[in-house]
Amino acid sequence: MSGERYILGAIAGDIIGSSYEFNNVKSPDFELFTDDTFFTDDSVLTMATMYAILRQTGGGADYAKAYRRFGRKYPHRGYGGNFNSWLYDDDPKPYNSWGNGSAMRASPVGWYCGSIDDVLAEAEKSAAVTHNHPEGIKGAQAAAAAVFLARTGKSKDAIKQFIVDAFGYDLDRTIDEIRPAYEFDVSCQGSAPEAIIAFLESSDYENAVRLAVSIGGDSDTIAAVTGGIAEAFYGKIPEDIAGFVRVILGPDLMQDVVIPFSKKYRKKGSGYGCKSP
Repeated sequence: MSGERYILGAIAGDIIGSSYEFNNVKSPDFELFTDDTFFTDDSVLTMATMYAILRQTGGGADYAKAYRRFGRKYPHRGYGGNFNSWLYDDDPKPYNSWGNGSAMRASPVGWYCGSIDDVLAEAEKSAAVTHNHPEGIKGAQAAAAAVFLARTGKSKDAIKQFIVDAFGYDLDRTIDEIRPAYEFDVSCQGSAPEAIIAFLESSDYENAVRLAVSIGGDSDTIAAVTGGIAEAFYGKIPEDIAGFVRVILGPDLMQDVVIPFSKKYRKKGSGYGCKSP
């Protein structure tokens, strides 16, 4: 698989950040992979989003079904309490969450849809099965929109302006300004803007993820959001990172989800028929 460009940006960000979620480093100078590195709920549900899109029928992608399928198959990966209850509820309903779980899993929507309007509608659909609070929906839309704009060749200035205009996020801060006082925050409004800033300030994929992890807080989720956008903008992730991620995921998740999704949707600037409801 060496040399192939599979969509692994958000997953790699999650895996790199996993060692530091509860052991914040507050510096971009850290070991990328440690003995504690693993894939968390961010990766599981990002792949579930891919799976839902790949397996959709005439009724569209069934995100709830995919999230429950993957969440049950890969338990104990750091799911929030409300989401974990939702996984096993006999009649699962959205629970008005504004948590960043909606943003962490949304990056595949930015690869799937062919217009920004469709991205926003599809991202809302992916979020609303659980995170139907306005902030939860905004977080998913912002993450997916940034991926779409990045992969279709928009500049960082254009991406920043769209996010500010559409969602009202404050992106006029630097990572150095954010880092000293930043604390653990699982809300979309308290982590998605910071993840986007890490991308905007970066020089390449690895630097973007390092900046994301360096602010502390919910490191794996912030790095997942940042990594998804950075991969779309820079076009690839380093092979040493991609190779490690493939090993961590294993052949089944690669062959059944990541590879088919990447082969179908990784065409910069192309549209794929994703339609607004």
